[in-house]
Amino acid sequence: MSNDLRDLVSVRYMVDDVEAAIAFYTKHLGFALRMSAAPAFADVTRGQLRLLLSGPTSSAGRPMPDGTVPSPGGWNRIHLIVSDIAADVDKLRAEGLTFRNEIITGPGGQQILLEDPSGNVVELFQPAGEK
Repeated sequence: MSNDLRDLVSVRYMVDDVEAAIAFYTKHLGFALRMSAAPAFADVTRGQLRLLLSGPTSSAGRPMPDGTVPSPGGWNRIHLIVSDIAADVDKLRAEGLTFRNEIITGPGGQQILLEDPSGNVVELFQPAGEK
């Protein structure tokens, strides 16, 4: 398997307990642990699927500007890696697209949540150290 994250399909799941999620996915569903920063975050893979397990203390678990707190079951999203998040956000905003929040920075990089026309979330993510 390639080490380039762009070769993987990444999906983020909000979880209540990162350690329990790691155990569930690795023990029961054949995922391999790629990286753990428990209790905040872990990264597991199965084939070309990279599942990002984000707990309540992760940067992805921070409240939105309106006070809404991301929780399991309602904040799952497609995770797209970008090279220049600020430029992409400026371009998409100029095209009239809607974001749920502003760019935030966490230990792994920067992220922002974009809404599709139905309100489904697409996360744009720039890994730390890129650009």
